[in-house]
Amino acid sequence: MEYRVIKENELFLLTDQKGNIPENHPYGLGLYIKDTRFLSKWDLRINGEEPVLLSSDAAENYAATILLTNPHMEKGGELILWRESIEIERKRFIYENVLYEVVKLKNYYPKPVTFDLNIQVDVDFADMFLVRGFQTGKVGTRTGQTVGERSLMFHYEGEDELTRTTKISWDRQEKAAFEHGDIAFRFSLQPAAEETVTFIVQPQIGQEAANEVLHPDEALRRLKWSYQQWQEKITEIETDYEPLQRLVHRGINDVRVLLTDLGYGPFPVAGLPWFGVPFGRDSLIAALQLLAFNPEIAKGTLLTMARYQGTKLDPWRDEQPGKIMHEIRFGELANTHQIPFTPYYGTIDATPLFLVLLTEYVKWTGDLAIVDQLKENVDAALAWIDQYGDRDGDLFVEYHQESSKGIANQGWKDSGDSIVHRNGEYAKSPIALAEVQGYVYQAKKGLADIFEKLNEGERAEKLRQQAKALKDQFDEQFWMEDVEFYAIALDEQKRQVGTITSNPGHVLFADMLNQDRADAVVRMLLSPKMFSGYGIRTMGKGETGYNPMSYHDGSIWPHDNSIILLGLSKLGRRDAATLIMSGLIEAAEHFEYDRLPELFCGYDKSFGKPVKYPVACSPQAWAAGTPLVFIQALLGLFPNSLTKEIRLSPTLLDSMNFLKISNMAIGDGQLSLTVVREQGKMNVHVHENTTGYDLVFVST
Repeated sequence: MEYRVIKENELFLLTDQKGNIPENHPYGLGLYIKDTRFLSKWDLRINGEEPVLLSSDAAENYAATILLTNPHMEKGGELILWRESIEIERKRFIYENVLYEVVKLKNYYPKPVTFDLNIQVDVDFADMFLVRGFQTGKVGTRTGQTVGERSLMFHYEGEDELTRTTKISWDRQEKAAFEHGDIAFRFSLQPAAEETVTFIVQPQIGQEAANEVLHPDEALRRLKWSYQQWQEKITEIETDYEPLQRLVHRGINDVRVLLTDLGYGPFPVAGLPWFGVPFGRDSLIAALQLLAFNPEIAKGTLLTMARYQGTKLDPWRDEQPGKIMHEIRFGELANTHQIPFTPYYGTIDATPLFLVLLTEYVKWTGDLAIVDQLKENVDAALAWIDQYGDRDGDLFVEYHQESSKGIANQGWKDSGDSIVHRNGEYAKSPIALAEVQGYVYQAKKGLADIFEKLNEGERAEKLRQQAKALKDQFDEQFWMEDVEFYAIALDEQKRQVGTITSNPGHVLFADMLNQDRADAVVRMLLSPKMFSGYGIRTMGKGETGYNPMSYHDGSIWPHDNSIILLGLSKLGRRDAATLIMSGLIEAAEHFEYDRLPELFCGYDKSFGKPVKYPVACSPQAWAAGTPLVFIQALLGLFPNSLTKEIRLSPTLLDSMNFLKISNMAIGDGQLSLTVVREQGKMNVHVHENTTGYDLVFVST
């Protein structure tokens, strides 16, 4: 899937590599906000012909630069425009939900030239679910266009009784502008001369005030300033291993472009192009990955998820009291309740992950005030785990789809074919997933420590007892002696779903397994069955359901590996962790902009190089967060505000000689240090520690 995408807050633009939105393109190209397409055609032409692509760069995320030129043009033997005479530079960016595009045209022909620049525009105001072909539904109607002074407006009256408008304006007198969307400009350029035309596109929904339009230079200045502000709050990383340095830099910038604020603080949306909205699981895991770089994002994520926490029983939305949402949508189909995403709650793991993120955030920051602020949300989430999550009282949290338009498999592997028995039979719900039990265990243990600190000893003890009972039951019911590994799940009859998968690897981070079984899990994850050389597969090679080209049954997901890495680092398994990181770093060099994608195919290194998955999101939040986890895993760094300690167990990749971190926010201060390989040993030089925590070096 070749495309160019830029995003800022809730607005994103998805085009082809030339910067165009051809009508009815199969990728659903367009300008989107609130799950509605506000440009369905944006087609730049020169003298009515499609330009030739020279280069297309969207490395900056928030801006794209595309270089084009003209094809050769003759008519009846008469020269109209010599090939490659006109350089066409398109620069576009988004600020405050307004799209700016500056088109600069330069004449490289040795004589004066005259030509037309045309842009063909249309707006279908289509709901994203309709664009992607996932749903059908009753929708509103276009109500016409308005040609104004250097402007063209498209109007729509939605089935949800909201008006929607796209206003397109430009800063140069046009040759012609038509209601149906054709806009033409005449240019006459002397040799080496250049001129510009700037387009501004403003989506508007309902009675909301239109966003302020600034001069493009001022808008771009403010946008760049916001990125500078972001960088100043981020932990700085320096290493002599350039592939890791590039990957971390890319991850930080990708996370920034995916940030959105719905009024409760910035948090990461899931990914582009199709998941630029709040996702419970994805946003929570991405915020967890970011703790070592900017813990404020975790706070924004927690407050946003708390705002949309379930309050009632609503089978249409798979909602239950205390449940954390899966996904929220804002388009016409959602507003008219033709789809259940308002929000939709069909996720089994978001609720325990909400509590895990809370406990980890408190350990990093010492911000116990947030526990009091979210007290009712924490109580409701714990009640959901025990009552609605564990629907049959066997201590395991399991899922079952109730909504007719919901999701069948409600863990992170949510494909319909992802939970499969060794004999190829798909598991039937209610289904209890291995990793979810680990999240519940980790949440209850972490909360117990916090409640102890808050002088709620009785409640803390109850949670510890529940966690221990879950651990014992998990070992008894999920362990498969014949393969020395844990089942991915238990099905409706409490049968083990015995296919070998990556899911039990997440349980390492929960610190829930005894030493022997943790070692067995690590052995399996690093075996040729699971480890491709580039990363750990979602399903083991040779399993009945294995397919290296699939979404969840043998592919490699960087975020999946990152959670496993946190567990390996916590357990002191340095060799295993560095092997996985090295594979993923090598894989990243084969993807555009040194960017880890959402996923890639599970073929091993004998295939030659990593194989792209055809429709992977990029950038994608928890893929962007994965290289940030590399830094935490290399440092073996786990702070704990409750004990006022920072545990460190540093190592370096074979290709590294030093790793320097500066201004890492922990507690009320910052930590800066360098890990250096000196005479075969890892030495740590601490430059600053104003955290108020003691450094505890752990040898493994």
